[in-house]
Amino acid sequence: MSGPEDLERLALKDAVTYYRAPSPFARRLRKTLRASDTERRRPFLAGHWWGFAASFACGALLAWGVTFTHKVNDDSQLTSELVGSHVRALMENHLTDVASTDQHTVKPWFAGKLDFSPPVVANAAAGFTLVGGRLDYVDKRPVAALVYKVRGHLINVFVWPSTQDDQSLQSGTQQGYELVHFRRAHMNYWLVSDLNRSELTGFAEALANAAAQS
Repeated sequence: MSGPEDLERLALKDAVTYYRAPSPFARRLRKTLRASDTERRRPFLAGHWWGFAASFACGALLAWGVTFTHKVNDDSQLTSELVGSHVRALMENHLTDVASTDQHTVKPWFAGKLDFSPPVVANAAAGFTLVGGRLDYVDKRPVAALVYKVRGHLINVFVWPSTQDDQSLQSGTQQGYELVHFRRAHMNYWLVSDLNRSELTGFAEALANAAAQS
């Protein structure tokens, strides 16, 4: 049985007059509501898009960094040996066993001391001077260490035979020193120096070209 409150609600409902909005007005209203909803969602979508783009970019950079570091770490023991030999030669003031700017003096000196003849280039690039050479021990074998100098920066070029095909230049950094590696004409070349990477790589390219012709 209905109470007084129920009767009052029914009376109010019957008294309410409903109007259907004209079609043009209804269309404009729906269009406005859709536009308003799109504007509210756009910052959210844009934020998600830029977040995705930033994440993708960071991921790509990270992948590149890991790849580059992986190249260096592949030979971490070897590169540590090379840097150690470079530093020892500087600290012990034993850069050369034969000191000469003449490749025809340095190259014959290695004869009979190694089981290979290292290519010796005196003028691979302008400004880079051959200082001499010495015997060193790297990767469990005797190697040739050729020493070059440019503007007070010393470069050790470690050379020993390789059974692998030629390889283009690869560069990296270890213990604050720049390293460049390449293979040419069945010889391994490793350059170690505190010279900036751009100049060291440029010299390595010139050395690779000259060594291939020697």
